[in-house]
Amino acid sequence: MTRLSVNINKIATLRNARGGNNPNVVQVAKDCERYGAQGITVHPRPDERHIRFRDILDLMNVVKTEFNIEGYPDERYLELIRTARPAQATLVPDKPDAITSSAGWDTVSHHSFLKQVVAEMKKSGVRVSVFVDADKRMIEGAKKIGADRIELYTEPYATGYHANRELAVKPYITAAHLAHDLGLGINAGHDLDLKNLSYLKQSLPYLDEVSIGHALVCDALYFGLENTIQLYLRELQ
Repeated sequence: MTRLSVNINKIATLRNARGGNNPNVVQVAKDCERYGAQGITVHPRPDERHIRFRDILDLMNVVKTEFNIEGYPDERYLELIRTARPAQATLVPDKPDAITSSAGWDTVSHHSFLKQVVAEMKKSGVRVSVFVDADKRMIEGAKKIGADRIELYTEPYATGYHANRELAVKPYITAAHLAHDLGLGINAGHDLDLKNLSYLKQSLPYLDEVSIGHALVCDALYFGLENTIQLYLRELQ
């Protein structure tokens, strides 16, 4: 079964736009789980423009499914992982001012840095996933640094889906087979939605988890949060 982890960053963005605590990020996380989500994802940024570090401390004792904290592994992020001890930490190579993720790690060039970071996080008993492109060398590099999983960056798939979905998904199929052969778990995320998710799921073997936030929250404006989560779960069946 491929699990659905709901990224609640956009809920925090809406809250922060007005101040106060509406919508309540913690309550939304609990509701997502109640509606069927099998995980909650957050991605704190240094400027706290959506998820705040305080939110993670509030969520760490509330999330009953898999709690996944994404981020660039600076010292503040590492301290957060040591404190929250989520089920999974997903390392992303974003610059501090990045609007969203736009590429995976170069696990070859950053081998020494990432290997040290992964070892540090594993001391806290946290599963480590590394955000990578569907590239053979980067996946092999993820294995060498000691990662437990990779998260495939799926924006190129989403961009190419409507023009030629078979061609768009082809490198991801190859990547999934390689990762599995290396003993790595496989996650996927970025620009996945109700149009392209089912085909990715059907095409990719061994897919453990997808993390979806922006599209899911946009769909929830029309369909409601509970119904939207059910729609995404249906695409993963």
